Amino acid sequence: MQHSSQLLMIQPVQFEYNVETAINNSFQVITEKNDTQQHALKEFNNLVSILRAHEMEVLVIEDSKDPHTPDSIFPNNWISFHEDGSLCLYPMFARNRRLERKQTVLDQINQQFEVQQIIDFTKYEQENKFLEGTGSMVLDRENKIVYACISTRTNLAILQIFCEKLNYQLVYFEALDNQLLPIYHTNVMMCVADDYVIICLDSIKDDHQKNHVIKSITDTNKTIITITEQQLNQFAGNMLQVHNTTGERYLVMSTKAYQSLSDDQIKTISTFNKIIHADISTIEMNGGGSARCMIAEVFLKKK
Repeated sequence: MQHSSQLLMIQPVQFEYNVETAINNSFQVITEKNDTQQHALKEFNNLVSILRAHEMEVLVIEDSKDPHTPDSIFPNNWISFHEDGSLCLYPMFARNRRLERKQTVLDQINQQFEVQQIIDFTKYEQENKFLEGTGSMVLDRENKIVYACISTRTNLAILQIFCEKLNYQLVYFEALDNQLLPIYHTNVMMCVADDYVIICLDSIKDDHQKNHVIKSITDTNKTIITITEQQLNQFAGNMLQVHNTTGERYLVMSTKAYQSLSDDQIKTISTFNKIIHADISTIEMNGGGSARCMIAEVFLKKK
């Protein structure tokens, strides 16, 4: 299945601007406020409440203060879950983000879900090769296709190893922001749902690569909904399709992303599923990630 109703979210305790990730995350903007954590926690709790009000099963695990992990609110970068019972751990670019792989989180997951195997890619950090989970990769789970834009945080060799181990096909390309710098994570410019794909095709400058991506999407009978580079900068690509316990589908996004969409885009998306959005502007500004980054879908069976 492409989407899940079981969602893992990490509640922040010391959220703040991370200088280690800002090196190649152009979405981050430092603020001078002393209450960043307080605002981020309020935004986090509000999003969780909205998801639960729509009957999603949200497993919230509170982060620990030690070790200090300012980006723990974005768990999808270091862990992913798969229907065959696999749990994958990923090599992270920023050293302080590697500390997010806390045993306490893994223990709670193992208590509630059946993990058949752990596939650990973290050894590649020693070679300065990185693959940051479903930030680096946008997965078409039903058709077993990985979409990925190559960057410092998304290494081609590890992508190929991931595909071999989990039996995926790889569609990779280069995507650039409006400053012609590599987009750090694929999931800020692309969202794959069950019947449609939201994508900023303008960020793929090479026509051959762009046509290859378009063909792959259309070959899987998905509708393409394009967004502009300006909308990408408002996190309109950083969305996630989920369903609730009754099977009703939703697309989760931030309010900033929602407000950037045109009426026609909203109308088209709404023909496939309802839209959920929440104001997470503090998290977006300081963390450089949005709603999709905050959610790790759990495809494991419950114990």
